[in-house]
Amino acid sequence: MFTGIIEELGTVTAVEQHGDSVALTVRGPVVVQDARHGDSIATSGVCLTVVEQTPETFTAFVMKQTLDMSAHGSLAVGDRLNLERAASVGDRLGGHIVQGHVDGTATVLETADGDGWRRVRFSLAPDLSPLVVDKGSIAIDGVSLTVSAVSSEDTPAADSWFEVSLIPETLEATTLGARVPGDRVNIETDVLARHVRRMLRLDAAVRPLEGDARPLAGATGPLAGAALGQEAR
Repeated sequence: MFTGIIEELGTVTAVEQHGDSVALTVRGPVVVQDARHGDSIATSGVCLTVVEQTPETFTAFVMKQTLDMSAHGSLAVGDRLNLERAASVGDRLGGHIVQGHVDGTATVLETADGDGWRRVRFSLAPDLSPLVVDKGSIAIDGVSLTVSAVSSEDTPAADSWFEVSLIPETLEATTLGARVPGDRVNIETDVLARHVRRMLRLDAAVRPLEGDARPLAGATGPLAGAALGQEAR
């Protein structure tokens, strides 16, 4: 588990193809200082397992599914990555619970600089739209952030978006400061939202068999098929 508080900016030093997977070597002297074989390190939001290390670098294998679902499939030597070691029991939870299991990618749509901060708008895939809410938590390239705005429910699915506001520290200490329109980023939605959606879908599938298929009041879109629990239970 991670918290989305980035410890350092790492640099990709090698990308070696191994069949349909990749051996990725990253320079990150801070995160490897106490790393051991088998430890987890989040690389721009993707949790990877250390298989080799030197005093300044670590190597991890990236499987095909991860390459397909994340922006890691296009990594090249010299690219920068946000690095974070797994949280220890007793650590302060400065961000939010981040698993390092990305849901997919988003594209930077536009940026706008304010007085000491930057607003960034990202695309939002239709299947992830129900999991992103205003003032909710989201991890972008492994950075724990708060959603500052989200497209309305009546926005066409293909045009859905969300925004975050970045402070100078985030712009300087992470890769997000260099993102421009057209760039792809890894996103991980809130794990609690994912569990709730799963439970609603299962409930909707089971409820008709029990003779109570009433839709959730006011539910639309992906949640329209969910059902209310029976009050008598």
